[in-house]
Amino acid sequence: MVLYLIIIGAGAGFLATRIMKIDADLLTTVGIGILGAVIGGVVLRFLAAVFGMAAGFVGAILGALFLIWAWQTYIKR
Repeated sequence: MVLYLIIIGAGAGFLATRIMKIDADLLTTVGIGILGAVIGGVVLRFLAAVFGMAAGFVGAILGALFLIWAWQTYIKR
């Protein structure tokens, strides 16, 4: 797992330093990639949790609208 993190961190750090035009040594590049992966993972989990709850709320509204439509169309005649 640690080796995987180092390899992914090296790749991510390399791409990030090239995109941002930063000249860094190998250790700094790997460190940037690993810390960036940790920060990105936390942010993505937070966004998934927030939008997951919002998606559940939207789903509940759509379900209630469908139920009202079905009630008015088929039952309340």
